[in-house]
Amino acid sequence: MAATNQAKAPVRRGLDDAKPVLGEDASIAELRAAAKPCRRCPLWRDATQTVFGEGPENAEVIFVGEQPGDQEDVAGKPFVGPAGRILDATLNDADIERRKTYVTNAVKHFKFEPRGKRRIHSKPNAGEIQACRWWLDRELDLIQPNLVVALGATAAQALLGKAVPVTKMRGEVIEREDGLRVFITIHPSFILRIREQEDKEAERERFLKDMREVKRLMAV
Repeated sequence: MAATNQAKAPVRRGLDDAKPVLGEDASIAELRAAAKPCRRCPLWRDATQTVFGEGPENAEVIFVGEQPGDQEDVAGKPFVGPAGRILDATLNDADIERRKTYVTNAVKHFKFEPRGKRRIHSKPNAGEIQACRWWLDRELDLIQPNLVVALGATAAQALLGKAVPVTKMRGEVIEREDGLRVFITIHPSFILRIREQEDKEAERERFLKDMREVKRLMAV
């Protein structure tokens, strides 16, 4: 009887297999370079590039958003689009210098749905958040901030490991088992989606109040 050739089943790479080898004394620059070819989830296929965190390694506070948007995906930098401009203005009003903070996202690739020539933001799912959490954890380990600010539900989920009702817990500080303090607030893109100008201004004031509390907590 003639021998039959059987194709081997494809080897499925687990998330552990996709972890780069980094020394314990690796820098943020080395971590950023290691993240560039990240394939831990399928989002890299359509995104322009990995958008890693940015800021000094001795930052007292880390701001964590959801994911890069359209402009961030093109620029390769976090929070440079409309939501980033709201964040910058609010930090300035709260007397927080962005250049002294570290800003990143829970998910490092832009997830979107194409609509004609536009790319419309699409919320990352739990699997994508979990896949990218390895990078976020390394950022936290290297910087060891005094405080982390979760900007929105996705960031809060990535930092706390569970779904968080942001509107209910906004303004609260949650201490993780490792002692890291996480301040809960909205993502600045929420302000952009408010249509009524009066309501928009009221939400800006609430966000500013949150950032002033962040300023106070940074010194505690």
